[in-house]
Amino acid sequence: MDEKAIKDHMQKTVDNVRRDLAKIRTGMASPSILDNVYIDYYGTRTPISQAAAISVPEPRCLAIKPWDKGLMQAIEKAIQTSDIGINPVNDGTYIRLNMPVLTGERRKELAKVAKRIGEEGKVAIRNIRRDENEHLKKASKDEGKSEDELKGEMDKVQQITDRFIVEVDKVIAEKEKDILTV
Repeated sequence: MDEKAIKDHMQKTVDNVRRDLAKIRTGMASPSILDNVYIDYYGTRTPISQAAAISVPEPRCLAIKPWDKGLMQAIEKAIQTSDIGINPVNDGTYIRLNMPVLTGERRKELAKVAKRIGEEGKVAIRNIRRDENEHLKKASKDEGKSEDELKGEMDKVQQITDRFIVEVDKVIAEKEKDILTV
């Protein structure tokens, strides 16, 4: 059993859950909502964060200042065509994104989305456990290990799985708190 590989694989899953949750708007401005918005920068697909300075001048506002003024239109267009649902305001120097206030109903919907993302992450972790257990069973037959040795290794895999499931639950709880806090 390669314990480090299992932990690395499960950690990547937790990181993916965090990244997916960062895309959910909580009503507060966060530069991470622009992580998946790309522009064409001299023929190269580039994230906005690599072509402009992104700041949070107010709790519900993002300010984007391109390093090259010629990119203003490209950034504005990329934001409009993205799925973040915020219209940019271009004042010639900055592009501002004003976050709309979330209603109570919308907050509950977003909390459900966060839970769904968390459940998908937990399923992925359990799939890693299942694959490793199958690998251990096959290796046990090939190497002639006893049932006790196999059970011990499978228990280790379960302990690792439990630890990462708890980590996903913590990440989801934090995001739900952010979403539901007015």
